[in-house]
Amino acid sequence: MERAIARNQQGVTGKRVARLVAVAAVAAVVTACGGGSPMNEGRASDAALADQGKQIFRFDTFGDETQWTDVLRMHEVIPAAVDPTTALSVGLKVDADALPPAVVQGIRDGTVDLKAPATTVALLKLDAVVGLKGTVENVGGRDVLTRVGVTCALCHSTVDNSFAPGIGTRLDGWANRDLDPGAIIALSPAVDEAKKRVYRSWGPGKYDPRFNLDGQNGPQVIPPAYGLQGIHRITSTGDGEEISYWNRYVAVTQMGGHGTFADRRIGVDVTNGTDDLVTSKLPALQAYQLSLAAPRPPAGSYDPVAATRGKLVFQGAGQCVLCHSGSEFTDANTRLHPPSEVVSEPEPAGTPSYASRSATKQYRSAPLRGLWQHAPYFHNGTAPTLEAVVRTYNDKRALGLVDAQIHDLTEYLKSL
Repeated sequence: MERAIARNQQGVTGKRVARLVAVAAVAAVVTACGGGSPMNEGRASDAALADQGKQIFRFDTFGDETQWTDVLRMHEVIPAAVDPTTALSVGLKVDADALPPAVVQGIRDGTVDLKAPATTVALLKLDAVVGLKGTVENVGGRDVLTRVGVTCALCHSTVDNSFAPGIGTRLDGWANRDLDPGAIIALSPAVDEAKKRVYRSWGPGKYDPRFNLDGQNGPQVIPPAYGLQGIHRITSTGDGEEISYWNRYVAVTQMGGHGTFADRRIGVDVTNGTDDLVTSKLPALQAYQLSLAAPRPPAGSYDPVAATRGKLVFQGAGQCVLCHSGSEFTDANTRLHPPSEVVSEPEPAGTPSYASRSATKQYRSAPLRGLWQHAPYFHNGTAPTLEAVVRTYNDKRALGLVDAQIHDLTEYLKSL
């Protein structure tokens, strides 16, 4: 180091050298004390905020035990009727990384009873049921589930099935299209039969985030929470320009978390509890969700040669690029679209347009990154496959695509 300083002294005044040495010394001290450049500090701060948001996303209920325990009494239902096999059948997932080795071995050799509700309670005690947060206390020498709530991860995480179907490593941001939220809510003894019929009608991967507010039944597909960096319209109708808008809406009006959501455009003004357990957590939660990139398609899941041809169809005869433009394949940052331009309308079974129940009364063009992962498609799930998406556009827009073009365009969509 001294030799390097000596070389740098050539042609530099003594005062300049003194200043340089002083600056170097200060920098060395700051670095030794754990400091760094403002840019590095900013990155560390962002990473810390996102990590905090990860914990909120996975484990924070915002106090919604008030709804799921005190009102819906799910803490009674689970120990009585929800064994792990039943839980997996309605799309609940188990985080294999939260399981101790003895439990892993017990599942493998059959000594852990997957037909016993007590096993579900044990999994909740381990924080291993994705999206459910249970309080388990020892009462009379046995574990008793005394309170239960839900987290963001219930609908917006799944697992990679690396251990067994429904059991594996978490995949945050992936829509849980196996989850049947309506069937789960319908287990509550506090729900009347008329509402249970509505809840049971939704099916896996669908949820109506307005039903409890306007009484209309038009379930939407559970959306992914990844690939949202740089996109200013978050929901399918573009109601919020930040993820925090939707996070607050869901946390308060759907999960039952303690806080307030109000939007006069949709006539909603809901306050739960006397405290606010939502607002302070929104920045970190949003930071984490913005860090979740859309997943790349698995190797071998599409034909790359056909996809190359399909890109030309996407940009040309298919007219897709007119709305699905830019790096994220959406024009949502610049405009929304009236229902008359949306091929997924009218809604099934004569249900009113979902846009009519929204703040904007319009739809955004969905971002297409990670499209391969979250079938069914459109806001209402009316297209079961990507080929069905292409054929719907071809028919309703009279594009005139032949079967070969439809095939190639489908392969291109799978590649995004």
